[in-house]
Amino acid sequence: MPYDPTLARLANATLLVPFESYQAPRWVLEGLADGISGVCLFHNNLDGPEQVTALNATLAGVTDTPLISLDEEGGDVTRIGQAQGSDYPGNAALGAVDDPGLTRATLRSLGGRLAELGFNLDLAPSVDVNVADDNPVIGTRSFGSDPELVARHAAAAVLGLQEAGVAACAKHFPGHGATSQDSHHVLPRVEADADLLRRRELLPFRAAVEAGVRSILTAHIEMPGLGGDGPATLTPRILNDLLRGELGFTGTVVSDAMDMQGVSGRIGIPEACVRAVAAGVDLLCLGRFVYADQVELIRAALVDAVREGRLPGERLEEAAGRNAELRTWIRAAQTRRSDAPAADGVGLVGARRAVRVDGDLPPLADPYVVEVDAPSGMAVGEVPWGLSPWFPGTERVSPDVAHADRLAASARDRDLVVVVRDAHRYPSAQALVNRLLSSHPDAVVVEMGLPIWRPDCGAHVSTYGAAHVNGLSAAELLGAPVGAPSPGVN
Repeated sequence: MPYDPTLARLANATLLVPFESYQAPRWVLEGLADGISGVCLFHNNLDGPEQVTALNATLAGVTDTPLISLDEEGGDVTRIGQAQGSDYPGNAALGAVDDPGLTRATLRSLGGRLAELGFNLDLAPSVDVNVADDNPVIGTRSFGSDPELVARHAAAAVLGLQEAGVAACAKHFPGHGATSQDSHHVLPRVEADADLLRRRELLPFRAAVEAGVRSILTAHIEMPGLGGDGPATLTPRILNDLLRGELGFTGTVVSDAMDMQGVSGRIGIPEACVRAVAAGVDLLCLGRFVYADQVELIRAALVDAVREGRLPGERLEEAAGRNAELRTWIRAAQTRRSDAPAADGVGLVGARRAVRVDGDLPPLADPYVVEVDAPSGMAVGEVPWGLSPWFPGTERVSPDVAHADRLAASARDRDLVVVVRDAHRYPSAQALVNRLLSSHPDAVVVEMGLPIWRPDCGAHVSTYGAAHVNGLSAAELLGAPVGAPSPGVN
């Protein structure tokens, strides 16, 4: 069939694309000029504040207010803090403090830093209610397990980001907190009735909508209690009847990454994109590795679906219109935002307020610090965590009880500090900690994930996250000589 530039441009308007390098390649610049709505940056695109600012200025110069986005939740999921960890505590720490004013100020500061770097859409906050202790993908990304607590902090986070001129994106609709599987790899299924899901999962999204959130990101999860089979991203009843109709959301519906197995594993990315737009998605976040050739296949699939009658042309026009409205809102918000500096120390203040100590914390003159390693997960990526920046000589070991005797011997004449992360999810980590405590019962255990498993130890420190500022706040309590984290992209 002949090339239809109008239809191709409408298809482009549904795309949020990644790219390969620290500089925008030609296919991205040409695509933005030809109607692609925007880009999503990952750590492979970020190499310091000057480079990021210059890159985003180049992108912004191609067309009028392209969407320049990233996953920057603060806490464990950080892109601008990939090198050393975030200067902002994540949602679990903010939920532990439970001061919506602090949450709003923290996200306003984070949004201000993003705006300074040239970003205008943040795929945050996560407003999932984390009720599954073994949840492999949410955990500390959630404000907590109480729907009302999550709801009030969801609203505060949305207000804070958007006051900084950055569009917020509440996720993962209709809620990823009750799953024990990761939608990066499989399609999780939540077996709960509609009444429970409305009282629990949907409450924070309702609060985000009432706070004026400009976009909402879908989850690749199955919730039969809300109607329909298959991923929520591909389910019109969830995106239209529930999100649009019942919750009254009028902004942009963004998909979670379309390269995730939970949505495209069985049908391929182009077909999944067609079905997502048909179901009510306006903006397709393609993922990290979907580059030029695949983007062309997705564009062609959308155009062909319209020609074949599988995707109404009006639906494509509606999606393009909503994404244009989002860009219009951003232009206006950028003129209203405060130019107050983002490096205001609020992140460290929040991390300090979040720390909890159970037991008596002794003075530690020369502690022997052991970090028990834990997998980071797809959403988090490889971000440094732990106490080693403040305790030279810290040893990082795998969660294997075979290390216990050697570590205990090394700590014989010193105070022992054992650092774990989500130890409740890893029996091997628990076994190693318990063996170390059998010879050092007064040891200090620092939990940098969710403090669900608490061993019998001298003192237990909970940071509710593994961001740089969480580690710094714990190090201060343990008596390390510390300094404030430096602002900017680490």
